[in-house]
Amino acid sequence: MARLAGVSQATVSLVFSDGGGAHRVSEATRERVRDAARTLGYRPHAAGRQLRLGRTSLVLLAVPNILGPFFARVLAGAHEEAGAHGLAVVVSSGWSSATLARATTTSQFDGLLVCSPDDSQLGELPESTPVVFLDSDPAHARGAARRLTVGLDVAGGMRAAVEHLASLGHRRIGHLRSTLSAHTFRARQAGFEEAARGLEVVEAGVALNDGLPAARAAARSLLDRPDRPHAVVCDDDVVAAGLYRAAAELGLRIPEDVSVVGMDDIAAAALLTPPLTTVDLPGELLGRRGVAALAALLAGGPAVEPEPLPTALVVRGSTATAR
Repeated sequence: MARLAGVSQATVSLVFSDGGGAHRVSEATRERVRDAARTLGYRPHAAGRQLRLGRTSLVLLAVPNILGPFFARVLAGAHEEAGAHGLAVVVSSGWSSATLARATTTSQFDGLLVCSPDDSQLGELPESTPVVFLDSDPAHARGAARRLTVGLDVAGGMRAAVEHLASLGHRRIGHLRSTLSAHTFRARQAGFEEAARGLEVVEAGVALNDGLPAARAAARSLLDRPDRPHAVVCDDDVVAAGLYRAAAELGLRIPEDVSVVGMDDIAAAALLTPPLTTVDLPGELLGRRGVAALAALLAGGPAVEPEPLPTALVVRGSTATAR
């Protein structure tokens, strides 16, 4: 290839280097080398580059539940951004602190993206491994040189949901809340309590990892009360779908008999009947920002904490004025 391009072997190596040496070669020479490579059908040897640079170009995205529609949005955004940085994303679900520790000590991955972690899942991660926490407690990254958090304003989203129902005249508000001990749900609870001051509140816990059946059962316990609330906020859209099912079984109409607000704005939210009013959590943007932050850490850049991503209430047909 060097002979065909009329350059030295060292110049060829610089052109295909992942270590930043290509800038030392003129654009005209780089193009001549690439033309020679295309003529010869040459492809850089990925394994050789990895050995030389001590990197795999793989990052691990750890999500609590791969079946969760919101985490599919995060993964889509992460995949899209990873390609721009020469990275590939591997997803892991149902992980533990031991799984993460293994991933960081066996050189399988250059860095980690840890999304919406339950506090019990983290344990101790080696300080040498770059980690970006998504929708997580900022304390997990505070004071660490190779740690960052990309947050979501979930508390603000929950406040908007409750304030929307209060503006419609609802004074008795139900809340189907997650029983998981993750920071994201503590933040949602804090936002709910702040916005619901002065309102009458009825709550029921939901084990989110148990899916739609658990959501339906919790919703039914709330709606079957003699003093049932006429408006309910759900900690995610799957729980809201469970409430739709429970309401139908009890002969209740949405929104005439009960107004419903979800959180996440998954694709199915707009397909429910009536379409679900919900809080949009920008999952794709969260994934993209997370990968961009991790790529900056891998490149040796400073750990600069970005501002939490904003959330937005999307009003559809599942909420109505209180009767």
